[in-house]
Amino acid sequence: MKSTDQPFRFFDNREKYLLFVTTTSEKAVTAERVGREFDCIKPKPPALKIFDAGVGNGTVLSRILREMHCRFPTVPFVVVGKEISLEDTRLCLETLSDRFNEHPQMVVILTNLYYSEAPWLEPKRKSAREEQLWWDIPLEGNTAHDFSKQISQLDLQLQQGWQTKSSPKSGNPIYVKPSVMVLYRQDQAFALESIIPRKGRYEGNYDLVVAAQPYRSRMPADFKVKKVLAPLAKSLKVGGRMVVVQSTGHDPGMEIIRKLWPDEEPFVTPRHLLIKELEHELNQNNEDFAFDDFNDERSLFTYHLHALPDEIGSNTGTSTLMAAWNAAVYVAQIEDERFNEKLQSGDYLEATTNVLQRHGGLWFQDESFVVVRTKRG
Repeated sequence: MKSTDQPFRFFDNREKYLLFVTTTSEKAVTAERVGREFDCIKPKPPALKIFDAGVGNGTVLSRILREMHCRFPTVPFVVVGKEISLEDTRLCLETLSDRFNEHPQMVVILTNLYYSEAPWLEPKRKSAREEQLWWDIPLEGNTAHDFSKQISQLDLQLQQGWQTKSSPKSGNPIYVKPSVMVLYRQDQAFALESIIPRKGRYEGNYDLVVAAQPYRSRMPADFKVKKVLAPLAKSLKVGGRMVVVQSTGHDPGMEIIRKLWPDEEPFVTPRHLLIKELEHELNQNNEDFAFDDFNDERSLFTYHLHALPDEIGSNTGTSTLMAAWNAAVYVAQIEDERFNEKLQSGDYLEATTNVLQRHGGLWFQDESFVVVRTKRG
């Protein structure tokens, strides 16, 4: 099917995604930014609850969980992650065995539900609720090896639950059957009984929501707010915090893009515009939410391409050039058709080399802001 027949969804390109993840520090830096919010979070019984609005391969989430354990080693955790991709869900599961070993009192829930449904683990449509798949998986043993062996045997459930089809409206992948997978240690089941979700009986009320790049950057603010950010914010408990992270395009990566496509402008909703739209959507009746947009010094942060100093010079290696080019087009979400056109012409080589050598490497800039629930509406 031609790209003009079906809307393009860049994040589904596995090769570009995996190369980007392994050749940049984006995951580590994002997790560090999210981790700062724990300074403002004071857990209350029965558990500290977080929601990750797109776990991807689990790298960010696993880093966040390590920091959570360091800060709150005796507090039970409820961790909910949304992910539509079967491959990413499988990769995320592989990161969890050592987390269950280090922090026994933890419940992890993975789901493929929509943003408007996932925080509450329940589809909105009655017909979807009737078809919902729900797995309750107590993990036996007491070592990371024990948990890893059992997690690796969940492929059948994943293949059943994480099937997708194309939306007739947007072309984006959507679930065939709404699915929820609940994992916890069997030897902790008695202590965790009150916080293990049950089908049809779960409230959101999260202490922390992580919304790192949860939407396509080119979408308008109205879409991002109504379809993604507003529903997520409404799942916060009073005092809960949602961290939103998105790209700015004010970096050398965008220089590469504009050398090839001078009029390219993928980042259409800077944080101040997004906050204004979100505040209007959330606070139409009562002031239930506050916003920390910060100044640039606190909001902006950067991540970089992994490369040794001697790899950036007059004879930049092919692998470094390809990694840099891939990172630039991945962040800017360039469609495959345009990507392949430049790849075949070779124009990208000179553009990427010039930017790498001028800056002595490649880095990207993100911005962040925080939404705080001040009272229950």
